[in-house]
Amino acid sequence: MDRQLQIQILLDHYQNPRHSGALEEADVEMPGGNPGCGDVVTVYLKGAGDHEHIEGVSYEGEGCTISMAASSMLLEQVVAGNMTMDEVLELDYNEMMDQLGRQIVASRPKCATLGLGTLKAAIRKYQRDKRLDAAGVPRSQGPVPEEGLVFGEGATEAAKKD
Repeated sequence: MDRQLQIQILLDHYQNPRHSGALEEADVEMPGGNPGCGDVVTVYLKGAGDHEHIEGVSYEGEGCTISMAASSMLLEQVVAGNMTMDEVLELDYNEMMDQLGRQIVASRPKCATLGLGTLKAAIRKYQRDKRLDAAGVPRSQGPVPEEGLVFGEGATEAAKKD
């Protein structure tokens, strides 16, 4: 795919986001942020009855064109592909950047992968909560942060810090 087409696709997803907005009755609401530039994404996840598939997923956020378009493109791929949670967890950050257009997003890798990191954090929380519920153990704190990105409670504030 040529560079101009990749830019047009990114702009289309930014201007016409797919799977955008809060999801009613989400099992997980996971905020994620990039303190380096202030981008914020909140992923809403509803697991299917088998606890392996995703019944519903959406996002809300504010940030640069790359972070918002990448989140839209990712969720479109997840929904269209009827991906399982484990399949999403296996998605590679470098492959995500290739899909977005490495030349276009190379200078903003954290922006390009914020949506994927936040979705993975939401899935890990969902899976952990289901295991804890099955074992009768109370739920604990949020996910472990990934390098340079923050997820869970306080992510929005951390991303917007000066």
